[in-house]
Amino acid sequence: MNLVIVDYKAGNVQSVQFALERLGVQATLSADAETIKAADKVIFPGVGQAASAMTQLKARNLDKLLPTLEQPFFGVCLGMQLLCQHSEEGNTDLLNIIPLPVKHFETDLKVPHMGWNQLENLQTPLFEGLQEQEYVYYVHSYYVPVSAYTIAQTSYPEPFSAALQYKNFYAAQFHPEKSGAAGSQILKNFLAL
Repeated sequence: MNLVIVDYKAGNVQSVQFALERLGVQATLSADAETIKAADKVIFPGVGQAASAMTQLKARNLDKLLPTLEQPFFGVCLGMQLLCQHSEEGNTDLLNIIPLPVKHFETDLKVPHMGWNQLENLQTPLFEGLQEQEYVYYVHSYYVPVSAYTIAQTSYPEPFSAALQYKNFYAAQFHPEKSGAAGSQILKNFLAL
């Protein structure tokens, strides 16, 4: 399998790469358009701030390339948010692949939402073999509301999208690469799509 991790200097690429290696899978890190287009599957990790990440994507013309991809695609954390239309973080226009906003948590609970929390309402083959209430690891201050594209949700304290699917684009707000056995199963399921 030709698996590419998009390397746009804003992602947690090494932890994703190590998680895949634990599964016996090698991935290529690349920001090259031809390499990404030729991939069987693409993983789009992200940590950081939306506006600076979009600057990095635009500098590499990836903002034009990524929406055109047709192979299975998996956005992680900020990588999920970047797939959406617009973020309240820095009032930033995003890739506009999934027609949803990204909002800042307005809660009395601690923000960023950090640590282990449970998945609910699991849908699609991405969650095959997992039970409701599986724990996964989060670190985020912004979220995507629950919508028709939500394939798993978590509450903090109100429900938000833990994962999304739109056509060939899958995404998780949590970090599967840091989520133990549940995260490994999700990565395996993505690789099997």
